[in-house]
Amino acid sequence: MASGKNPVFDTATTLGKILAFLGVSAVCGVLVAGLLVPAAAVTGSAANGSVQFFDSLPSELTVEPPGQVTKILAADGSQIATLFSENRTKVSLDQMSPYIKDGIVAIEDYRFYEHGGVDTTGILRALAANFRGGRQGASTLTQQYVNNVINENLVAQGKADEVLLNGLNKGVGDKLREMKLAIALEKKFSKDQILEGYLNIVFFNANAYGIEAASQYFFSTDAKSLTLPQAALLAGLVNSPSMYDPIAHPEASKKRRDLVLDAMLQHGKINQKQHDDAVATPVKTKVNPPKQGCPYAQTAQYFCDYVLHQILNDPAYGADEKERTARIMRGGLTIKTTLDPRLQAPAQQQVDATAGDNPLKWAASLVTVQPGTGKIVSMAQNSRMLEGQGSSFVTSYNVNVERSDPSGNALGGAGGMQPGSTMKPVTLTAWLNEGKSTNAIVNAAQRRYPKSFPWKTTCTPVVGWYDDTVEGSTDLQNDEPNWYRPMTVREGIYQSINTATFASAAGLNDFCDIQRAADALGMHDGEGNGKKLDLHTLGNLLGGMNVAPLTMASAFATFAADGTYCTPISITDVTDAQGKRIGGQAPTCQQNAIKPEVARAATNVLQDVLTKGSGYNIKDASGQTIKLPYPDAAKTGTNNYNNQTWVVGYTKGLATASFFGEALKDPASSTIGRDITINGRFYKSVDGAFIAGPQWAYFMQKAAPLYDNGAFEAPPQNLISGANTGSTPASSQQGGQQQNAQQPAPQPVQPPAQAPQPAPAPAPVKGKGKG
Repeated sequence: MASGKNPVFDTATTLGKILAFLGVSAVCGVLVAGLLVPAAAVTGSAANGSVQFFDSLPSELTVEPPGQVTKILAADGSQIATLFSENRTKVSLDQMSPYIKDGIVAIEDYRFYEHGGVDTTGILRALAANFRGGRQGASTLTQQYVNNVINENLVAQGKADEVLLNGLNKGVGDKLREMKLAIALEKKFSKDQILEGYLNIVFFNANAYGIEAASQYFFSTDAKSLTLPQAALLAGLVNSPSMYDPIAHPEASKKRRDLVLDAMLQHGKINQKQHDDAVATPVKTKVNPPKQGCPYAQTAQYFCDYVLHQILNDPAYGADEKERTARIMRGGLTIKTTLDPRLQAPAQQQVDATAGDNPLKWAASLVTVQPGTGKIVSMAQNSRMLEGQGSSFVTSYNVNVERSDPSGNALGGAGGMQPGSTMKPVTLTAWLNEGKSTNAIVNAAQRRYPKSFPWKTTCTPVVGWYDDTVEGSTDLQNDEPNWYRPMTVREGIYQSINTATFASAAGLNDFCDIQRAADALGMHDGEGNGKKLDLHTLGNLLGGMNVAPLTMASAFATFAADGTYCTPISITDVTDAQGKRIGGQAPTCQQNAIKPEVARAATNVLQDVLTKGSGYNIKDASGQTIKLPYPDAAKTGTNNYNNQTWVVGYTKGLATASFFGEALKDPASSTIGRDITINGRFYKSVDGAFIAGPQWAYFMQKAAPLYDNGAFEAPPQNLISGANTGSTPASSQQGGQQQNAQQPAPQPVQPPAQAPQPAPAPAPVKGKGKG
């Protein structure tokens, strides 16, 4: 039971507090200070001026929310990762076990509900104990809370070196200031509010700040579910977290726990049986160390890292990166993202299966955006951020995104890869935008484009040439020798013929329309910095520069969305610790970035890629073409060295870029993707359709049913037939060529047994005729 009040030292009123303070000071010189610091520290002048000094001390304490855990969540609210400098999750008093409330009061300050912030009875009791050779403190829970708040504010301001600890670096003035603030705090807050604040702020362990984090760390349970022995152990721990650590010092921890149980029994918080049963209970912990940061994300490590970089780069969250970092690590933010776990899981499974045994560090990646919104719904690659996470390929680089944002701030990307023939739809877009038809005939037999070629351009002059009469140059190359002939623009795209793309470019009214098309599709350099792709250099028409997969997926999503380009977004909402919305990304879309009829006609051609063109080589291990039971469109791509390969494709509701190859080396100096064994299978050469293709198809089989998978809009006939055609355009639903047969189960993807064997292209050609 609580002892009766001593009327001489009753601190129920402010007058009582002051009288008690003056009385104690008068008897012992500055008795309060003398109890807490060595006697040598107290001078006569300090004693004489104690009243004036006490009156001059501040009485207001700013109680800011202590540092809390920031959570990154998927679109469905499931947790991706946590970030913190102090692992703390605030909970209300009614979310704490009554045993922890009673235990902490019983052992630390059993008169907590009787004093007014400073317990003069406790001070005299401590003095007597210390004179007898014992060791007893006199700080109330309110004083301890004040001390914790002051220290927490210092840490938040980056002044951790100024933190004050009892008995170590506190002076007389510090202790008196703490007392006056405690008295003032008791006027402003109720006892329960102070107790709640204390239990949420107090240090238990380097991995656990506050009672909820301590409960999770030591016992893998929440604060509300703590048993009596568990609560008593934690209540005893705050006195000396290192000395009474139940993991390192279980015996000392038990003695301290039992002391708490004794105090709870003495003050009527538990009965004898509860006490005895708890004392008889051995110390048992179930340690759950917190793992924080994107490397320990439960899913989508690299997407998590991309989101984090975007927050750190955004002035909305602080004046500079240091301030933003502090807000993330201490602010208890909730960052809700666009990630769809229903897509992320199969994407990760597929990229892991694609590369399999991977001593040469081949990268496999998939990134998917939603047309018409720009939401990134999945982002996966086969590497991991840390050793021992299940992959031999360890890197911090995100294969799917560019290296920096438009302002030059890092995004963690690898800098992009050569997209090869997946760039050819850009020239097709320029062709269609000029009103030309997909079935128009171009001269794909032409291979020589000399310096003097009469390109029609109204802007930057065209750079480069293909002319084997000039030393160091060569004529334009296709993948196979039988494709140098007149053909439709449509056939040139679905068969991926280099000379057809150049013939289309030569037939434009303005070569600059290719650059305009790339800009409208949101294409930019893989390095970032807002740098556009250079589509005035001839080799780049065939994918010679580096582009990030996310950029390619967003560009192709424009076709799926009838010409609406949307900037990719990953964050829907950011709320602070109080639940107030402080940020997020709304869809930023440009309708008619390309004309709807142009987008529809491009889609119409890209559907043919999958039914009778280069995409027909997207096959399973048995050699059967993998098809979706939904309308789809795509383009394959391969660079000169066969070590960077792609399929970028879409349904009406999803656009996915699939990459397989080397992402972190200079393509010209790295492993050539020919005569090589990957995932246990020998490849004479690696082509976009062979590995990246099945990876795309298997993933889209699972993903497409979850989003819009209806028919594409039909294009206008004038962009199909024009004046130079007698052929029939492909159906927007792929007609009878689309099969609804059961699809093979996902498995590590393999090429057909007799893969095409492309001839090496000369260095200036950055694309493959059948890629």
